[in-house]
Amino acid sequence: MKFAAIADWAASGEFPVAFMCAELDVSRSGYYAWSRAVPSQRSLDDTTYTTLIRKIHADGRGNPGVRRIRAGLAAAGHQLSHKRVWRLMQAAGLQGRHPKAWKRTTVAGDQPVPAPDLISRDFTATAPDTRWCGDITYVRTWDGWAYVATVIDLYSRAVVGWATADHMRTSLITDALDNALTRRQPPAGVIFHSDRGTQYTSQEFNAYCKKNEIRRSLGRTGICYDNAVSESFFATYKKELVHTRPWPSLADLKKETADWIENYFNTTRRHSTLEYLTPKEYEIGYRNISQLAA
Repeated sequence: MKFAAIADWAASGEFPVAFMCAELDVSRSGYYAWSRAVPSQRSLDDTTYTTLIRKIHADGRGNPGVRRIRAGLAAAGHQLSHKRVWRLMQAAGLQGRHPKAWKRTTVAGDQPVPAPDLISRDFTATAPDTRWCGDITYVRTWDGWAYVATVIDLYSRAVVGWATADHMRTSLITDALDNALTRRQPPAGVIFHSDRGTQYTSQEFNAYCKKNEIRRSLGRTGICYDNAVSESFFATYKKELVHTRPWPSLADLKKETADWIENYFNTTRRHSTLEYLTPKEYEIGYRNISQLAA
């Protein structure tokens, strides 16, 4: 805008206003009227909201898109339209991260131990630590492949257990479950749902679950939708952490994964399936984001 350019130059004292108005073919009276104009309330509000949006985006580690930014504003008591949030993010040069393609790590075993499907694509739970799910993914490091196993509570979508290692043996998933059992101490009979990968159908894992009073549940072979929550988590994990930087070593991945889960995914990231609450907020008892602003 010509008037804004004149104001910038005038502030520097480099050129007189009359000269700049003549050069840009605008009237001095028009420039002075513009400079005395009081910003509209909407313009002032946009400035305030942009500051909040930048903070929400930074707190979300640069990951949130329009929907989660909008939810973050609602949690702070500001109800903005999708279009307005999009416009302010565009003006601020902010955008969310988008997922990349992924590959499955499921490998069927030679003599799988069967188990029923106790979930049947109903990825909900009426109480914490009654229905869990999990899976394994892989990450390339400079030292070679690393693997991550998870345990997710279907009640709040919180990651309640995880493990990282340089192998995909059954001990990887039992380490993740040991972590969950120690942290959450679930009642006997908690369901653990997974795909039919060789680790989850092994005799070793079957014996582990019996010992720890865990009820095994298996989705169908090759049907990713039967373990959709785990698949969705890993898509987010890859998009928002793994694909954002190189990984020199397993130790680096282990440290940053723990930080990402504990200090971001479970506590800060807003989940669409929870009405854009965080797992922590949901477990506290909130059920609607408007309750946060009350």
